[in-house]
Order: sequence, then structure tokens, then C-alpha cells
Amino acid sequence: MATIYIDNVPYQVKDGDNLLSACLSLGFNLTYFCWHPALHSVGACRQCAIVRYRDENDTRGRIVMACMEPVADQARISLEAPEAKRFRAQNIESLMINHPHDCPVCDEGGECHLQDMTVMSGHNYRRYRFKKRTHLNQYLGPFLHHEMNRCIQCYRCVRFYNDYAEGKDFGVFAVHDDVYFGRFEPGVLENEFSGNLVEVCPTGVFTDKTLRKHYTRKWDLTNAPSICQQCGLGCNIIASERYGSLRRILNRYNGDVNGYFICDRGRFGYEYVNSERRIQHALRQQPAGQWQGLKKETAVAEIREKIRAARNIIGIGSPRASLESNFLLQQVVGAEHFYAGIPRREGRLVQEILHIMRESGVRTPSLKETETYDAILVLGEDVTQTAPMLALSLRQAAKNQPKEKAKALKIADWNDAAIREVIQGQKGPLFIAAPHATRLDEAALSCYRAHPHQLGRLGFAIAHRIHTGAPAVELDEAAGHFADQVARALQDARKPLIVAGTSLHQESLIHAAANIALSLKQVGKQPGLFYTVPEVNTMGLAMMSERYLEDALEQVERGDVDVAIIVENDLYRRLPAETVDLLYQHVPTVIVLDSLAHRTGEKAQYVLPAGTFAESSGTVVNNEGRAQRFYQVFQPRNDIQSSWKWLQAFVTDQALAEAHLDEVIARLTAAFPGLAGIQEAAPGAGFRVGTQKIPREPHRYSGRTAMLAHINVSEPKPPEDPDSPLSFTMEGYVGVPPAPFTPFFWSPGWNSVQSVNRYQQEVGGMLRGGNPGKRLIETDEQHSMAYFTDIPGAFSPADGQLSIWPAYHIFGSDELSAYSEPIQERIPAAYIALSRADAARLQVQHGMRVHVQGTQQSITLPAQVRDDVPEGMALIPAGWEVSQGLQFPFSSTLNPVAS
Repeated sequence: MATIYIDNVPYQVKDGDNLLSACLSLGFNLTYFCWHPALHSVGACRQCAIVRYRDENDTRGRIVMACMEPVADQARISLEAPEAKRFRAQNIESLMINHPHDCPVCDEGGECHLQDMTVMSGHNYRRYRFKKRTHLNQYLGPFLHHEMNRCIQCYRCVRFYNDYAEGKDFGVFAVHDDVYFGRFEPGVLENEFSGNLVEVCPTGVFTDKTLRKHYTRKWDLTNAPSICQQCGLGCNIIASERYGSLRRILNRYNGDVNGYFICDRGRFGYEYVNSERRIQHALRQQPAGQWQGLKKETAVAEIREKIRAARNIIGIGSPRASLESNFLLQQVVGAEHFYAGIPRREGRLVQEILHIMRESGVRTPSLKETETYDAILVLGEDVTQTAPMLALSLRQAAKNQPKEKAKALKIADWNDAAIREVIQGQKGPLFIAAPHATRLDEAALSCYRAHPHQLGRLGFAIAHRIHTGAPAVELDEAAGHFADQVARALQDARKPLIVAGTSLHQESLIHAAANIALSLKQVGKQPGLFYTVPEVNTMGLAMMSERYLEDALEQVERGDVDVAIIVENDLYRRLPAETVDLLYQHVPTVIVLDSLAHRTGEKAQYVLPAGTFAESSGTVVNNEGRAQRFYQVFQPRNDIQSSWKWLQAFVTDQALAEAHLDEVIARLTAAFPGLAGIQEAAPGAGFRVGTQKIPREPHRYSGRTAMLAHINVSEPKPPEDPDSPLSFTMEGYVGVPPAPFTPFFWSPGWNSVQSVNRYQQEVGGMLRGGNPGKRLIETDEQHSMAYFTDIPGAFSPADGQLSIWPAYHIFGSDELSAYSEPIQERIPAAYIALSRADAARLQVQHGMRVHVQGTQQSITLPAQVRDDVPEGMALIPAGWEVSQGLQFPFSSTLNPVAS
């Protein structure tokens, strides 16, 4: 720690930081634009001017930029010196010369960093009376609206998009005194993290186009802390509502998970909450196939009677349902009749991951922690598509070794401009071994493409090259060279990281990754092992059940099941249609609880409207085993409610039937001791700050009476929330609440997302009171386990057939976000991709339609002839309607279809 004097008052600050970050961490108001805690310092905007003095005898000092000045013990600075204040005000005045007078109609109004800094600087009157410079706006795709006239040239956008996220289709263009930020021509921004420009930009240049379609002033939004539902990483988000519809998603800072950013699927994939496919009321299917709407009480009474009269009843859970919903389903049907709603092969992969995480003695890092590793091997995963924020983290990790050059020159970690000048785009040891080209390849030092069986063999061989106690594997020359390169880099690294996952359905890849980590541990390293899983609560469901869909269907085929309850699961996405149809052929009453209409619900006898994350509260467990709580944003004005609340109506235990969330969690943890830690994920509903609840609405919220004036001119009593310490009002505690309960970031003078600085222990660090969530799985690093020996055989193509594997896409492969209109504009058309050699052999040309025969279904797709697909295999996008139910991998002939 160092002691610095700010306006003659001593303060203890972190040594090695810059003065801007130090001042903000101490709670001072100091204006800035170009600096960002994740992007660090470049000194471009000149807005953080302070006076620095040589010593206590210096009375004049000199103006410096706080973001470019290192902390030094006994340093003396002034924020309040007249010349510093005057400089900051005049600097903003110059930046505002060409800025339009459009705050009242600007989408950023009320949440604008430029507004905050202008007021903070003291500049309040525009003297410029001449013509302003103007620009044409660009079409940038379905996610972002562009309003270039509002730009103040802080360069944050290009620094995030090009330098941090490493996008290639966006830049800054300048002629004379005219600077333009955009694409070289109008078009869709291709980077998967482009939506972060909404929060990175301190003005209204880049705004959320999805919010713009149903715009609401930011202070009129009801907000709640939530968890992104679109993959297994569990990024923290803020969900916002007005008039009963979800209006936007913002990043919610968590220093252990997603930090300051989220991916575009998580940010813009929320529109399914407002979809016309939403189930609004309880429904019963008539014998003739028509649907009849039911009152909630009628539906509950009829289903209770069906359950009471049933000989046997089964429940099928879901990895996208909360722990509480899966638990209540188990309580309704009995533990012996509860099945995890995933195929057996997927379930066994996740169970193997759980076993390795618990027993291997190798640490599973948090998502944010992966940025600290300095040599990475990604084995078999296209992480940009399956776990997007992990790809962003790995791009930062790949820069760690090149940054050592800057450290050797004693350049501070925060001096971004100097560091980039030193490393000159040098790539660190990031290695990708995948069955096809990935978006992360451009950041990698070396890539290897092969059939998944060959990738498994490669992983086992790398482990043997690191430690000869691991089983040996013979490789061809190219694979052997890559294995040697990876093994050396991992051994030379300070912190090596291995990444693998379940997307290719190969246990050998899971085991090979574990072997590499175990071998590194044997030679004295402290490796990290990071596994990706498909859905938001895949890990939580795995900790509750090891019985799967095939087990459920086996019980169904025995003919002794009268009632089946399916919670938040479209079985036709997971198994072939013929297999799922057996359920409806053998079970007289099928009851489905879900939020959207789908094929599984269409064939049921009863459908109950389940809440999405926006209308529900619950707990999920991410890929690292971190339990996190999400809270409902609003109470809908129909029959929609959390699945677990519907299921409470059908349990025989009266105490459980009347329980609120805290009591449900207590019962859940008693039944599953391995989940006991979820009680620490967030304080209970009885938490208060003094006597006050935490409001979901900002203190400037307006229109509470007018919103419902068409129903009643008197303002109704706000709904009660017995499941959380959050209120559905603007009244309550105004301040920094515990991190799990933060519905929005705001502090006096700080209306933009930059106010998160006020919620952190230090800028860029942990939130006050600790980051949200509780890790449930902590391995004993003194333990170890035996090497795995299930080395796959060498792949050789079958005569006349190709091996068909899934290809994942960030836009399209996820079930729920694919119903969001903005996401749908980014979903590519279905295809089958094959190598040039196979295309020539089969006489298939690019664009030609070919017939593919799956195990129980056949499809016809247009062919893509690609250079990155290994010979003997083909790729079909996973999650598309045409590919739902396909059991990857499988072998098939490809037969061209006559046009």
C-alpha cells in the first residue's frame, strides 16, 4: 500500500495503480471518458486532469492526466485546484462543441455518462453558436442503433471492439478534423460481443436497438438481478420491465464470472419472454384436438385428481429449470420416479465432469479467473459458439505471455497504449484442437483440425509427453508436432489451462483433458481445468439425479405409467420424434409446464404457463459449480408463475405446498446435502437494510398511477414479494445493497453504468460484501486420481459413409434465444458441411441439396464444401428445427437430390 495526499488529506491506496483508479476507489468524483476499468488507460480524452505537486512545499504543481500517472508513495495531488477544475470544464466544452442538443430525445438520456461528467465538471452553458459538424449514421445490424453525431471521440468503442474483443469489421476513420467510428460500409457487426458497445460508449452513439423498438426511459424501468439463461456459464445480468414486457438486458458486474461484459446472445436473446408463442393461461386439450382455456383453480383441481387416481406417475425435469422447480417435481412424483430431462449419454458426460472436478485435485477456475492463465489448450470445443464469454476471456489470457515483455520494461499493467506498442500484436500460447475452424482460431498461436476421435488421441498423447506415467499414444507426424508444441508450452507456463466440454458427446475428450491436467500436476504445475456444459442448470440437475430420459421411456414402455409431468423441456429437441412419441402412446395423461408452445406441449393433455427467468425466482448452478440466485422482474397479469409454484399445488405435504422460496430451499438442501451451499448464494427473504426492502424501481420512477388509469384511477397496492427482500416499488433503501440483490447501479452524480465503481471494494475488484454466488465444488488440491486409459481408436472413414457431427452457432443453437426476433436475423440457414475431398468423391457441389439418413429420421440439406472440415466427416448445425432429435454422432451416406 502507498500513502497519497489528495487536497492535503492522506489516503491509503493500492501501490502500482494509476491515480484515476485510486481516486475513484476512494469515492472521489473525478471526470473521465476514455478510461475504462477493463480497457485501462490511453490518455486520449484529457478529461481526468488533476494537479500534481513535487512535494509539500510546491504551491504551483502541474496539470497531469490522472489515468496516466502511477501511484507513488507520498504523492501529492489536488482534484479541487482551480486550474484543474477549469481545465476539466473547458475540456468538456470543447468535446461538446459538435454534440447535438438532443438529450430529451436521446436513448441514452438519464443514463448517460456524458451528462454525468458534464454536470460533475461544472460546465453548464454552451457558448458555441456556429454550425455543428454532422455525420450520416450506419446500419449496423439488428442489435445496435448508430447515432454518430453524438460522438465525443473518446475511442472507447474501437478499443473494446478491436483491441479487447478483437473484432475486425469496425474501426475509426479520419480525414482532416473529421473522425468517424463505424464500419467501412454499412452492414451487420460480426463480432459476438458487439452489444457491449451499448455500455462501453459514454454517450448515445451506440444504443440498444431492441430497447428502441419498445423504448422506455431508463428511470421508468422495473429491474431485478438475474442470471443469463442462454448457456452454462451463468453470467450475471440485470433484466428490466415496463408495462408487463421485458425491455432490455444489461450486464450485472460480477468479479468472479462475467466482469463488465456479456455476449450478444445473452444481451439480445431475451425477446422470447415477449413472444407471441408464450403460454398465458392453463390449457386442456379436447379429444378432438382443440385447446380449451381453463381457470387456474379448475386446472389445478383436475390435475390433482389425475395424480390422485394414478397408479404410477413420473416426472421429467430440465437443465433449464431451476433447482427449486426440479426439486418440487421430484416431491410430487417421488424420488424413484424423477428423471433428469436429458439423454443418458449427455448425463453421463456431465457426471464424469462432476467426478473429475471433485476428485482430481485440479482446480476449476471461475470464468473471470481464466483470464489470468498464460498457456491454454482448447480441446474439441468451439467455445465462441458454446460458451461465448469464455472465448472473450481466453482472448485476454492469450495476451498474458506477450505482456511479460512490457513488465520487463517496468510498464504498468494499466498502461494499455504502451503495452500494445511493446507487444505489437504478438500471440501467446493459445492452442485450438477442434474438428473444424473456430472463431477463436485467429487468436491462437497454433491450431489442429481432425476427427473428434483423433482429437481424443491427441489429448492423451499430450499428457504422455508431459509425464510419461500417462498412457502413450502413437500419432502421425502433423499431430505429433502439434502435441510436442502444446506439451512444451504448457510445461513452460506459469499457469496452464485446459478447456474441454460436452458439445461433441465424447467421453474420451473429457478424460483426455483431465489426463493433461493430471500430468501437469505430476510435474509440479498448478493447472486449471475448465469444462463447458450446455445449459444454465445442467450442473445443478446433475447433482440431483442420475436417471435420464431413456430410463423414463423404459418405465413408460412397461405400461404402468398413468401420468407424466414434464417441466420446462421440449423432449423433441433431445430425442428422435419416434422415441418421444412412445410417451404419448403409452401414457394417458401428459402434463407440460413451460413458457413457450412447442411440440412436446402440443401433444399433452394439460399445459400450464410457467414463468421465464423474468417472472420467476430460483437458483441455478453454472459449469464451475457456482450456485447463483435470480429474481423475478415483475408479476404478470395472467396465470403465469414459476414452475415450482405450480408444482406446490400438487404436493401432498401441506407445509411444502405453502412454503416460500427460503423454506423450499431449506427442504431441498436437506434432501440433497451436496447442494447445501445454495443457502449461502444470497441472504433470505427476511433480509432488510434497517427496516427497508430493496426497491426494484429507481427513485425517479414515474407513471405508477397513469399506467393503470384505464383500469382504475386510484393507484393499486404494489404486489408483495415473499420470496426476496426486493420490493415492486420505488420506495425502500437507497444505497449499495448486498451484491446478490443489486437491481440497478446508481449513485448520486453517477446515473450511467459507470456507477458500478461505487459498488466495488476497489475499481475493477470485488463487489462490496463479495461477489454473488457460492461455489459448491471445491477439490482438495492434495488429492489426485489415476490416469484415464480409454484411448479412442484411430478414425478411418467407412466405405461410402461420412461421420456426421454437430456444429454449434451462437445464434441458433440455443433453444430459447432462437425465438427472439433480433437473434433470428443472425441465424444462418441450415446446411451440411463436408470436405472438398469428400465432395469430389461423392460428386457433390457447393449449394447442392443432399439427403442425409439419421438413425431414426432423414433430412435434406444444402451442401457447403469447406476447406476446414476433415475428410471422412460432415457437420450439421445443432439446434435447428431440421436437426432436432438427431443423435450425434452418426454415420450416413450422402445422396445428392435431383433438382
